[in-house]
This record gives sequence, structure tokens and C-alpha cells, in this order.
Amino acid sequence: MKYAKTEAKAHARETMRGIWAAALNPFDETLALDEVGLRRNIRHWIDDLGIQGLFIAGKQGEFWSLSLDERKRNMSLAVEECAGKAGTIMSISDQSVDTVLELGRHAQDCGADYVVVHAPMLSFCHDRDEVLYNYYKYLCDRLDIGIAMWSHPDSGYLMAPETCARIAELPNIMAIKYSVPREMYVRLTQMVGDKILVSTSAEDDWLDNIEELGWQLYLCSSPPYQIQTRNDQRMNEYTELAFAGKFDQARRVRDSLNPVREAIRSTKPGGKPTAHGKYWQSLLGQVGGRVRHPMLELTEAEKAATRAAFESCGLRL
Repeated sequence: MKYAKTEAKAHARETMRGIWAAALNPFDETLALDEVGLRRNIRHWIDDLGIQGLFIAGKQGEFWSLSLDERKRNMSLAVEECAGKAGTIMSISDQSVDTVLELGRHAQDCGADYVVVHAPMLSFCHDRDEVLYNYYKYLCDRLDIGIAMWSHPDSGYLMAPETCARIAELPNIMAIKYSVPREMYVRLTQMVGDKILVSTSAEDDWLDNIEELGWQLYLCSSPPYQIQTRNDQRMNEYTELAFAGKFDQARRVRDSLNPVREAIRSTKPGGKPTAHGKYWQSLLGQVGGRVRHPMLELTEAEKAATRAAFESCGLRL
């Protein structure tokens, strides 16, 4: 480990800054993980797009479809390819706490910087505060790596800001990816923003969160490599303008990306977000690949509509 457990919060505040992206995993025609393609994407994201950290084996990476060995391989490959040029945070989320711990120990051993664990599904449980606190404490007691909380609707509930604030006191809790309504993450930032890094994946809100909440970290989704190219890095540009306090300029640059955002939103089928993201990647020259069950592939008509929107959205290739 690059830091002691008790240094996790300080280390994260020092090293997690700017834009971190969640990696889609490309699968080849046999539905095997395309390792060559993933390595190529990672190099492009880091070397050409300047992405500062990667979220590996999460929902964007279809982690639910990966075997335990594949998830470990996914982590190791990312650490090798980032090679100190970008940070890594590994999703070790699972309903089995033993699997979470096994993946967490692998992340420590392979050289990952941090891990993230989503709130578990809690069937029939309505009074969750003590359950969730003890869940994260159990993991913190057994892992030395910095751990980020992750709350999202897929768990069937949202972690209350008060619950998150209590968990934030644990020594190696250093961040949260808080996929909740804005009023909830504003409240949590006001409560513990000086202790842990609070972030959400909504790119549209990133600039406002820098200006109004003092956020330093975008953690994270696919926009950093889907609305940018080697020759068109407006997300990076408006981020740095905002960090420099030039908010009017930053807003103009941010808003200039609205046609790109609309092209993505208007062509993404409600039941096929992952396939759409991968096809958009392929239009950008990245390796997209197939999706695994239960996700569905795009039809030819859906591809044609996406391609037409892509060609007219104004991204400079």
C-alpha cells in the first residue's frame, strides 16, 4: 500500500482531483473480455484525453456478468496499463461480503489505489442505519485500502446523509459516489465535505458542484471519454477554468457541449444504455464491443439513428 489505513482520507484528498471515468468493458464476438481492446482504450483515455483516474469493474463494466477471476483480471490489467500515470478505484461490490473481501484483498495486492463498495440490497429491512454502519465497519476492519461508499437507487434505497456521515468517521472511508438527488449530496457535503470527498456521476452538475460546493473530484461515469476526443477536450477545458475560478468562461464551454449531450440522450434506448455507450465509443474510434446478458444489443435502426446524431453533434474528431 502507498499509505497507511489512517492516512487514507488525506491521501485521497491529495491524489483524487479532477476527472475520473468509469470504464466500459469491451467484450469480443465470443463475449470474452477483450483485453487488447481495453488496454487500447485505457491508453487513449490517459494519454490522449488526460483522464486522471479510472473506476474499474463497476456497473459500466458490467461487473455482474464477470466471474470472480475475470473481475480480478480486470483490476490487474487496469493497474498495469495505468502504470502510475492515472489513479485506479476498483469496484469490489457484491452481495456476498466474502466476495467483497476477496476482491478487496486482490485490489490491495495488485496495486490499486482505492476501492468502492456499493450499499448492499437489504431485503425486508427498513431501519438501515445500524446495518449499513456495521457493514462498512466490517470491511474497514479487514481491509487496509481506502474505501469509498457508493449509494444508488439500484440498491432499492438511498443511504441517508446522516448514515453516510456516521460511516465517514471510519478511518479508511475516504470518499463517496453519491448517486442521489442534488439536495441530498449538498447536505452531505455540508456535513462531512472536510473529511471525505463527495461526488456524483452527473456531468451536467459537475461545474455547479465545483463552484457552489468546492468539489475537487468527478467520480465518475462515461462522459469523460464519450463527449471528448483527442482534438476536442471541452470537459477538461471547462473543468480547469472552473478550478481557476473563471466560472463565466467555464459555463460557456460547458454549455457548448449541449448538442453532444442531446445527441447521446435522444438516441439512447431506455433498455440498452450499455450497448449504446459501446456503440458511441466505436464511433469515436475506441473499442466498444458487445454486451453480455442480460443486456441487449442495439438494432441496426438504433445504430443508424445514433450514427446520424453523432455525425451532427459537433464533436471534433
